Amino acid sequence: MTSGPPVPPALPHPSGVPAERAYLDASTVAPLHPSGREAWLAALDEGWADPRRLHREGRSARLLLEGARESIAADLGARTEELVFTGSHTGAVHAAVLGTLRARHRVGQRVVLSAVEHSAVLHAVEFGGAATQVGVDRLGQVDLAAFGAALKEDGVALACLQAANGEVGTIQPIASALEASQASQVPLLVDAAATAGHAALTEDWDLLTADPRSWGAPDGLGVLAVAANTRWVSPYPADEDTERIPGSVSVPAALAAAVALRVVTAQRNQLDQLRRELTGRIRAAASTIPDTEVVGDPDRRLPHLVTFSCLYVDGEAIVDDLDRQGFAVGSGSACTASTLEPSHVLAAMGVLTHGNIRIGLPADVPGELLTEQVERFCAVLPESVARVRAMLGADDL
Repeated sequence: MTSGPPVPPALPHPSGVPAERAYLDASTVAPLHPSGREAWLAALDEGWADPRRLHREGRSARLLLEGARESIAADLGARTEELVFTGSHTGAVHAAVLGTLRARHRVGQRVVLSAVEHSAVLHAVEFGGAATQVGVDRLGQVDLAAFGAALKEDGVALACLQAANGEVGTIQPIASALEASQASQVPLLVDAAATAGHAALTEDWDLLTADPRSWGAPDGLGVLAVAANTRWVSPYPADEDTERIPGSVSVPAALAAAVALRVVTAQRNQLDQLRRELTGRIRAAASTIPDTEVVGDPDRRLPHLVTFSCLYVDGEAIVDDLDRQGFAVGSGSACTASTLEPSHVLAAMGVLTHGNIRIGLPADVPGELLTEQVERFCAVLPESVARVRAMLGADDL
């Protein structure tokens, strides 16, 4: 005897997140922005063909792809011809580092970088060159004097400095870093993975990388811009279809990234004010919890990120407890989150690494709903930490 057809599940939120949950882990991967989703679906019909083909379908895809490239370049402060798409942010970083080292191999293979760079930068330098790491202070800001001094050493082919850190939100002094790198005739790679779409970017770079996922674009796309006067040679085997990055580009993903970036850029001032207020509330709530350290620069920071660490507890346990209460948050290193290993960023800053919780506020949630979610989070956070500490027998330490 049958009981009829199965009941379909409730429709998810347009971003893919159920309405009863609060996704607060948009530090590196944000939910698909509604405007990007619409563009992506439309491009599936018009941009599915190979944009390298000469027929009508290919020309239609090529127009969409070039339009997306022009739009993203404009919003990032680059020229259209300087910008190329890769398969991921990691791929963009690897191409930037290895391509510059290849082009400047006669100069040397040494790379000057801050100790809090994205793991993709660290791994690319380890693979293709030699690193000179420059320390940061307890707020996460690079030691500019040491950075400039390292650039004057022999054999330095590249300098790397993120626009802002993707874990603690601290904004780096990019303009001063570029001035120092130009004085030493060393190109500067600025990784804007956490900044693009959330804060204004300057033109203080020779190479720029960005991660469309952070502003609500679908996976499978990275952005690399190489200034016209910067020496760069593709580090990959020759490809008959392109002189830069081999392989094809998802036209729907590129168009979705362009539309989502244009929308969040237009709304940035409004979003900035709201999210700074909300992250301020989270910082205040975390500060009231005993033996908890809120890290990162309280003023010169990205508007949507908050990181704090709680003594006597494991970050994974807090993430799990908050998840059961309907809150998705991050822990550990933002670029190696699946391992839940202690963050190399927090370790370099000399701050507490255990019991780390990272909050990233998304851009696609309406203001009233996001405010309500943050208020609920602030209310349950102290109880969650206390409950985990009690489970571990650390509540009376």
